[in-house]
Amino acid sequence: MCGICGKLFYNSENHVEPDLIERMMVKLNHRGPDGRGKYLAGQVGLGHTRLSIIDLGGGAQPISNEDKSVWIVFNGEIYNFPELREQLIKQGHVFRSSSDTEVIVHLYEQHGVDCVSRLQGMFAFAIWDERQKTFFCARDRVGIKPLYYADTGKAFIFGSEIKALLVDPDIRRDIDLQAIDNFLAYTYIPGERTLFQGVRKLEPGHYVLIKDGKTTFKQYWDLRFAPDPNWKNIDEACEALRALLKKTVKQHMISDVPVGILLSGGVDSTVVLSCAVEETPKRIQTFTVGFAGADFADERPYARLAAERFGAEHHDLTISPHEFSSFMGDYIYHMEEPVYEAPAVALHYVSKLARQYVKVVLSGEGGDEAFGGYHNYRNLLLLEKIKSILGPAGSSVLSQLVQTAGRLNGSDRLGKYADLLRVPLASYYYSRRSTPFSYFCRARARFYSKQLLADTDSLQPAEICRRLFAQVSGAHQLNQMLYVDTKTWLPDDLLVKADKMTMANSLELRVPLLDHLVLEFAASLPPDFKVKGLATKRILKRAYSGRIPDAIMSRKKVGFPVPIAQWLRTDLKAYVQDNLLSAAALNRGYFQKEAVVRLLNECFAGRPVTTEVFSLLALELWHQKFVDPGPSMTGAAPVPA
Repeated sequence: MCGICGKLFYNSENHVEPDLIERMMVKLNHRGPDGRGKYLAGQVGLGHTRLSIIDLGGGAQPISNEDKSVWIVFNGEIYNFPELREQLIKQGHVFRSSSDTEVIVHLYEQHGVDCVSRLQGMFAFAIWDERQKTFFCARDRVGIKPLYYADTGKAFIFGSEIKALLVDPDIRRDIDLQAIDNFLAYTYIPGERTLFQGVRKLEPGHYVLIKDGKTTFKQYWDLRFAPDPNWKNIDEACEALRALLKKTVKQHMISDVPVGILLSGGVDSTVVLSCAVEETPKRIQTFTVGFAGADFADERPYARLAAERFGAEHHDLTISPHEFSSFMGDYIYHMEEPVYEAPAVALHYVSKLARQYVKVVLSGEGGDEAFGGYHNYRNLLLLEKIKSILGPAGSSVLSQLVQTAGRLNGSDRLGKYADLLRVPLASYYYSRRSTPFSYFCRARARFYSKQLLADTDSLQPAEICRRLFAQVSGAHQLNQMLYVDTKTWLPDDLLVKADKMTMANSLELRVPLLDHLVLEFAASLPPDFKVKGLATKRILKRAYSGRIPDAIMSRKKVGFPVPIAQWLRTDLKAYVQDNLLSAAALNRGYFQKEAVVRLLNECFAGRPVTTEVFSLLALELWHQKFVDPGPSMTGAAPVPA
């Protein structure tokens, strides 16, 4: 795991300055504290900071082919590299190291840009082909590893993190107001946008090729839901799943340094642990985190139970409200995008703990998106079934009844489902956590300033998911939701958190349940193998029934229970007010002051607006870190709203 960066001038007469690449690498030191390297050749410059995991002595980057005509900087891990290496040696390629990075170089020589389709793993890399004068960047299928870029018209600049791009004086920091609107609708920024107009994300499963002055973006992989007719018996599918996960976790354990497991106390991470203990004679280190106080769910007893069952050496820690708030500024600095992910702060602390013992950790991230684990999948399938039975007229009447009941009972949840009864799935499902009926979508006119309203398109957030639904219009409704989440929520929220918080502590995180072969297997299953009636994640739970402790298997899903709602009303109240009601925050010109005050009062009174308040806080702290410092970021000054 590493940090990569670089710049390519389109005109070969321009030269990349060594000092620029050096300053870009400084911003990525936390991603790779074990080594640094750069390659400079006129119009191109590549930089790399290394976290040594495989081939500790010989894997320094940038790495080239035999005649030094092809150079690469790479971030990630390729789990099938031993097999690929053997094939390439038989085809005549000569290796100077045992690293997975060099495999990509020779694979590119052999297959060109199609090399990406042969890679199994998480990756973001850039290749410069000196002989062909070709620049090639690619990102893994699911978006486990990030890759940001900017095109100034004169040059293409890229990096593992946005802050590396911002040191280039040619990168402007103009604010993308539509991205702010998208963020408030989704609680993260879906798709290629960032909050900077000129900085983009290379989307998962895509590559960019620059040759002869032409820049081409291409999607090389997509998740296809085509249920395999051979899956008639769920028990046979369970057997196949166990074999696949055994092999996948074994591949993810490849390392020349110690490997541990992050435990959440849930099914997914426990399944990963159960597979991992079969692949090593060493006692595995496991880690989890809890929170000070007794009024909310605690994952630690379940994590300890899992560790005891499989003989792991377990470590945990407790986070206080003060520790949570004191890290918020650094949370935003490392995340670089204002994502509503309170658990990310907890992930930072548990990563810091794990780094004292290991250099690589595995987690259960992705099990819910692969196998249908979230309760909203079950609930919305039932809701859509009711709508199909009642028809449009009956659904409208039921919507009115539910809305009235919700108003009488003071239930926001009932009100939510009343809204969803009135429109089809493709019109209301933004992602697992978002709909067009969320707070900011409803309150745009009374919350946004006139300027922000004028400069944003209220239909744009809906259009993002409408296009995704159109690509899987013939699929089962469960698979439609899984597809949307795999293309938005997963890469732009969960995996951003996973990468940025672990790498902030120089810790490599691997996610075996998001291996593309596991995702493709899950996509081939009949929908009712995943969700049926009230049962979620059926096949995974059935496959590991009897092996996973019953207390973990049968417990109610709680996610990662950060007590953020309680803390915002109590310990963090002054912190929230100081930031959101400051003169600087109010003068940004995005929101109406009275609306912000009203929202905070609702929060402090116990109303369920935690998501909205935390999102505004993240947005304000992002401005403080990336806009207000001005000269310290070295990029051009931002254009105000």
